[in-house]
Amino acid sequence: MSDHSHDSEEHIGHILPLSLLLKVFGGLVCLTILTVMTGKADLHGADLAVAMVIATCKASLVCFFFMHLKYDRPFHGMIFLFSVMFVGLFLAFVTLDSEAYQDDIREKLSNDILQISE
Repeated sequence: MSDHSHDSEEHIGHILPLSLLLKVFGGLVCLTILTVMTGKADLHGADLAVAMVIATCKASLVCFFFMHLKYDRPFHGMIFLFSVMFVGLFLAFVTLDSEAYQDDIREKLSNDILQISE
């Protein structure tokens, strides 16, 4: 019986060159600046979609390079991809359903404001 509790393969970490880490850092800074710029701009209802796309890009950069997912087993990347797609699908369904109750919410808020002012 072996006294190793892990696979027989030895796991050696992947060392990234400093130039690549600086490029990823620069990309994250640029995406952060883009987030601030789009936050101040009027995107005519696409604000949330643009913010989510930028945030997904930033999260992907962090996962792929700083968490070494790019150099890990493809199965782990596939799980990450499916997770991002599931969250995107969930948010899409929530966004589609949010329009249906807007009139009820506005009416309730206006009634509450009238009751408070009396």
